[in-house]
Formats: sequence, structure tokens, C-alpha cells
Amino acid sequence: MTGRGVRAGVIALAVALAAPLAGAQAHTPEGPGLAVVNPRASVADWDPLTDAKWAFEDGQVILTEPGTPQPGPRRPFEYAIVTQGPALGSLTYRAEVRIDEAVTVTNRDVILVWNYQSPTRFYYAHLSTDNTIYPHNGIFVVNDADRLRIDHQWNGTVGAAPSITDAEWHDVRLDYDARTGAIAVYLDGADEPRMTATDTSFAGGRFGFGSFDNFGRIRDVTVAGVRHR
Repeated sequence: MTGRGVRAGVIALAVALAAPLAGAQAHTPEGPGLAVVNPRASVADWDPLTDAKWAFEDGQVILTEPGTPQPGPRRPFEYAIVTQGPALGSLTYRAEVRIDEAVTVTNRDVILVWNYQSPTRFYYAHLSTDNTIYPHNGIFVVNDADRLRIDHQWNGTVGAAPSITDAEWHDVRLDYDARTGAIAVYLDGADEPRMTATDTSFAGGRFGFGSFDNFGRIRDVTVAGVRHR
């Protein structure tokens, strides 16, 4: 799909999510109720936790090395948050991602962050090669406590099918409805979500990208959603 087609599709999905929340205003793309954010691959638009671990080149936002554990609750080690545009509530987050860690590493991952309010308050979707360990390949909330797994697929032993098992680019779409707390993560244009969850801890915040303890990259980011006041 072309960049213009992706952007149009994301806007349409976000408008559908926005309608129950923002009323008629939400039906006007980039109007008073709805915002569309296309961050540049630049430090001007992304705020990394650790600047030295990131590169911005060729339209890509690149985490070049694993992060290190942060003090406080157990949570992802390294990420960059988009500072361009408004904070968003309900949203559709579309991008291409790649894991750069060697495919022989079984716990390799990247994460999508949304509703980021502070370093200890946010949601993230963990896209991993492994699906047999609690912290891997699921949807999580960090709410001033150790990350809590909230996806419906985890049964205590295994979760959804592994998300990324190679070194290729993958299309990811994340839908979040702040009104109901419904979360869905789709991979590579699939009609059915790979992971789902329901949680209403946070009604809005910013979005970003990173890894729990590996490294990778993101490009072609388009996020549309309801402006969070």
C-alpha cells in the first residue's frame, strides 16, 4: 500500500474510533476533534530516553543498541516518545517495524508505546520472537508498578503466535478505543488481530517506539486519533 493509501486508511479507522468520543467534530480529519501525526525521523520529533542509543537516518528511527534497566517499576529499558503534535486518546497507530537483533536470539523484540503519560505510566505492545514467557509477545500496562500483562491470548503458559521471527520489515497496526479500553494489534495486513486486550487505565497520552532489552527500527509512522484534553 502506498504512503497516501496507508494514511487515508489510518484516518478512516481513527474517525470510526473517534465518533463515540468527539461527536461531529471528529468526522473532520485533522479538525478540532481529530489529529493526524506523521513524525519525521528526527530528534526534533522524537525524544529518546537515552540519546546516544538512537540514530535518525533514511526516514528511519533506529534504536542502535539495547537499553539498560531503569530504577523503579520493571518496564521496557529503552524507547523514544514522539513530541510532535497533540497527546491522543483513541487512536490508530500504523508503522513498519524491524528487529535488528540476530534471529538466533529467542527473546528479541520491539515495542509500540501509546498513552504515554510518564516513565511509569503507559501502555505497550511487545512484538517478539518468543511467546512462551510472561514478558514476551503481549500487551502490557505500566501503571506506577511492574508491567502487567493484559492481553486475552496469554493463558499462563503460551500467548499469541510469535509476531516477528525474521530480520524483515513488518507492517503493524494498533487500534485503541479509550472509551471501551479495547486494544487490538494487527500484523502484515491480517484481518484478524494477533493480540487483543481491554483496559481503561489511561485515557490519553503520547506514543512511541522502542524495545524491552533488544534493538530495532521503525519507519513510515502514521498515527491518527482523538485529541486528548
